[in-house]
Amino acid sequence: MDYLLFLIGTALVNNMVLVHFLGLCPVMGVSSKLDASLSMGLATAFVMTIGGISSWLIEHYVLLPLGIGFVRILAYIVLIAGLVQLMELLIRKGSPLLHRSLGIYLPLITTNCAVIGVPLISVRENHSLAEASLYGFGSALGFTLVMVIFAGMRERLALARVPAAFAGAPIAFVSAGLLALTFMGFGGLI
Repeated sequence: MDYLLFLIGTALVNNMVLVHFLGLCPVMGVSSKLDASLSMGLATAFVMTIGGISSWLIEHYVLLPLGIGFVRILAYIVLIAGLVQLMELLIRKGSPLLHRSLGIYLPLITTNCAVIGVPLISVRENHSLAEASLYGFGSALGFTLVMVIFAGMRERLALARVPAAFAGAPIAFVSAGLLALTFMGFGGLI
């Protein structure tokens, strides 16, 4: 039961995008279409989950025993870059159309601050392997949820009559702020 609460808390209460403000670039950049947002969310979810587990293993079996914790960020970036390359290869072979629709945002998962934030926060919080795994998966779940909800909001806004001063990015940021306020309501859950 504690792990379920930990997972829900990570996805909703401590959402990477709306609470930590990490990963805003792909949310703003890819969220104009629902299918592209879901695909980007799932691709990022894969990297966040596997990256959270792998980074814990690297931290506890390589960096700490060798006393080289000062290369933590570099090690995580190399790890995440390798995972993104693997995922990009799989998507290119499995779905070329999806690969084209994600475009430049797919390789940019490597530099997504939410992806690197997961292992760094997990290390700071001194998570166990199970908690690091759940933290990576919960963060990925929350990221994907925000991507899909925000894409739905932006698709609706594209059909709405928005004042000229708010058209485009301004209304997107206002919507993101309202979505963040909504997620703050989950704070009383856990």
